[in-house]
Amino acid sequence: MYSEIQRERADIGGLMARPEYRERNPELIKPKKLLNPVKASRSHQELHRELLMNHRRGLGVDRKPELQRVLEHRRRNQLIKKKKEELEAKRLQCPFEQELLRRQQRLNQLEKPPEKEEDHAPEFIKVRENLRRIATLTSEERAL
Repeated sequence: MYSEIQRERADIGGLMARPEYRERNPELIKPKKLLNPVKASRSHQELHRELLMNHRRGLGVDRKPELQRVLEHRRRNQLIKKKKEELEAKRLQCPFEQELLRRQQRLNQLEKPPEKEEDHAPEFIKVRENLRRIATLTSEERAL
C-alpha cells in the first residue's frame, strides 16, 4: 500500500510545475521544508517506535485509547476515595450525632413538599396572589 502511494506521488511530481527561479538565479535563498514539531519531538518518536515494535511482535493495541483508560482509572479512584471518606465520617460520629442527623433529615423532608406544591402552581396564580397582597397593603395605608 505504501509503495503504491509512493508511485502515485512520483507520477504527480512529473505533472506539477517546478519553480524556475531556482535554476535562474543561484544567489537566491532556496526554501527549505519546515519540520513538523510533533514528529520532531522525542516523545512522539519514542511512541512511534514503541507502536512499530508492538506491531512487529504481534501485540494488539488496546481497544480503548490510553487517555480514556487513564480517565476511567482516575474516576474509579475518586469514587473509591469518596466512599471511604464517607464511611470514615460515619464511623467517627457518635450515636447521638447520628440520631440528630436523622431527625434533621426527617424535618427537611417534611418541610420540602409544601414548597414544591407552590413551585408547581401556574404563574398567573402566583401573580394574582401578589396583586392581592399589594392591594391589601395599599388599602391599609389609605386607612392610616
